[in-house]
Amino acid sequence: MPLNRVEKIPGLEYRVSDSPYIEGVYRVAPNGGFAPERMVSVVNSNWELLVWASAGATAVSVRGPETRPTVVPLDGGLGSTFGVIFRHGAFLRNLPVRGLVDGSVSSPYTTPRSFVLQGSEWEIPTYENAETFVDRLVRAGLLVRDPLVTDVVAGERPVPVTPRSVQRRVAAATGLTQGMIRQIERVRQATMLLRQGVAATEVVHLAGYHDQPHLARSLTRFVGRTATQLRQPAAGEIVSLLYKTDAEVGP
Repeated sequence: MPLNRVEKIPGLEYRVSDSPYIEGVYRVAPNGGFAPERMVSVVNSNWELLVWASAGATAVSVRGPETRPTVVPLDGGLGSTFGVIFRHGAFLRNLPVRGLVDGSVSSPYTTPRSFVLQGSEWEIPTYENAETFVDRLVRAGLLVRDPLVTDVVAGERPVPVTPRSVQRRVAAATGLTQGMIRQIERVRQATMLLRQGVAATEVVHLAGYHDQPHLARSLTRFVGRTATQLRQPAAGEIVSLLYKTDAEVGP
């Protein structure tokens, strides 16, 4: 069974990007005709810029990779949400991703049209012009990229760079080790397959787990749900945005 690029939820639009800095861009319309009570936020190895608006208030934050699951109460609505997901290897020069793991930094000043990032005021990007916004960050010298990290995470072998140097550069650019990135991407792939109705025995093979107990332990640690709970979610519960990256997921 082929793995869809992204799992759809009501009101969600998602697109991939041809920018070397952007993994994908998404937006969720207010409620989208769906009023969930809570969201299971599963692990994620990418960082993102998140814009959220509800009841006349706008918030902008930089959210780092997540290495543990959380349950987020939604009070019956998602609000209006827009996000730019950055590729592995892209990072803000003065805001190291390592310090953002399992956390976020919010803009100290935000209006419906602008926000402050690293001491400068920026126009809030949109779903359509995310690449233009990111290009401006690059030209300003705020957003940089280590292409070696992008290649390594995708499974390519760097030459001639020592393994220790590779490990150091991956950690500096992503905040995570190569091993943690592989574990996160593998469990996200398994979660998507299970929610598509694929049997756990087949998911073990498709996602590269040793056996079903190995899959079960990974789901408990990184998703906080069993295979059965993912295939048959509780009423009013949704899973955070799941998307397929080019990261290597093999052992």
